[in-house]
Amino acid sequence: MTESFECQESVLKVQGLSVNRSNKSVLKNINLEIKCGEFVGLVGPNGSGKSTLLMAILGILNSQSGTIEIYNQPPSSSKTLGKVGWVSQAAASLPPHIRLTVRELVRLGTINKKNFFWLKQSSNQRVEQAIEMVGLSHVADMDVTRLSGGQRQRAVIGRVLASDAEFILLDEPLVGIDRESRNSLLRLLDRLCHEQNKTIFMVSHDLAAIRQTTHRMLYLEESIQFDGPSDQFPDLIGLADLRGIKHVHGHDEFDHHSHHHHHHSHDKEEEE
Repeated sequence: MTESFECQESVLKVQGLSVNRSNKSVLKNINLEIKCGEFVGLVGPNGSGKSTLLMAILGILNSQSGTIEIYNQPPSSSKTLGKVGWVSQAAASLPPHIRLTVRELVRLGTINKKNFFWLKQSSNQRVEQAIEMVGLSHVADMDVTRLSGGQRQRAVIGRVLASDAEFILLDEPLVGIDRESRNSLLRLLDRLCHEQNKTIFMVSHDLAAIRQTTHRMLYLEESIQFDGPSDQFPDLIGLADLRGIKHVHGHDEFDHHSHHHHHHSHDKEEEE
């Protein structure tokens, strides 16, 4: 019983958030609450404000109006240091000249401002546990540059787990990895929510993957157009209606398999 009681805690609360970038409204009146233990997927076309929302949550971008609270604190508050983990889009494409083993990379997660000079023995245990959780024990001493894309993505998530973060934000973690790696990565994230009580907020344009894995989906296009259980997320035709798209040729610009339309819709937005 205690577990579900704990999970009523609000991890993220966004109220009336609006953000402009280069004098253009990117996010308008965003209201959102994520509770402990939720696995939430954020989808939307390119240029719809997904990365902007993440950056605002992380305290990298300032908002024009509205408030963001993480564990009842403002973004990037020292009180939430170590509780928030962030896996960026570039995380898995590490510079090729870096010589670092999986274990060393994961250990970086245990270093913070407070313990920079005193790494405790307990952190070694955390490192080994994190490596095991992401299924990389057999390659722990291998150079990260020799890993596959999927393994590298797991190693980066291992680093976040070693930091003991409770709230994990991921920006497009599925890009550039094959289907099998993608599926096992999604299963890992799901397990982290169920077994470790982690809260996960994942941005992706892989609609099918997000729909099958996350518990709740948000569809963002400047403002939140859909927020509900993933199994109730509209199909492509419903999605077109949601976006006010008229069927001209019977095709929809949002497609499960093609990524080209994203760039196409993005170009249109840039021209406006």
